[in-house]
Amino acid sequence: MRTRVKICGITREQDALAAAECGADAIGLVFYPPSPRDVSLERAAEIVSVLPPFVTTVGLFVNADAESIAEAVERVGIDLIQFHGNECADYCAKHNRPWIRALRMKDDLDLTASVQEYGNARGVLLDAYRPGLPGGTGETFDWSRIPIELAGRIVLAGGLNPDNVADAVRQVRPFAVDVSGGVEVQPGIKDADKIARFIEGVRSGEMTL
Repeated sequence: MRTRVKICGITREQDALAAAECGADAIGLVFYPPSPRDVSLERAAEIVSVLPPFVTTVGLFVNADAESIAEAVERVGIDLIQFHGNECADYCAKHNRPWIRALRMKDDLDLTASVQEYGNARGVLLDAYRPGLPGGTGETFDWSRIPIELAGRIVLAGGLNPDNVADAVRQVRPFAVDVSGGVEVQPGIKDADKIARFIEGVRSGEMTL
């Protein structure tokens, strides 16, 4: 099965277009003010307006209130919501959009139990854990912690880049991979060549499955 690709932390139209032209399946828009990749609703709507058909738009939120999420969904046209805070499954499910839940891979995380807890999610995104950061650490984690039977529900994130993503795809066999900092020249500014090499790496990893 083809591994899907999401390019997250998009802040410019040209980066969204570069992702789509290279074959990305989705782009991520960050609605979290502490992040250097945070975008306003106006900026996000401008980015979405230039996308070609069939590129999924994902809105990333961290413990946001329901009103803020509803406004972003309506004004931007978000297709799927990604929750990166402490949101419970019931809260994630109440926004009239499909959703995925991000889990940070703490040493004591029972991944199988957590995936079951968020059983109504379209998938579960796995990211590295660093205290005080909801994501975007730029660090990998031990991929061997992911049971192969969960691979079809996993969006693999955390420190991926053009040089290691082929190994990640070969080892984990995730449904999708998610990258942000690994294809940037600076936070929020993507590099079209790095995006292309990242997606080439994904396809290379698939060829050995």
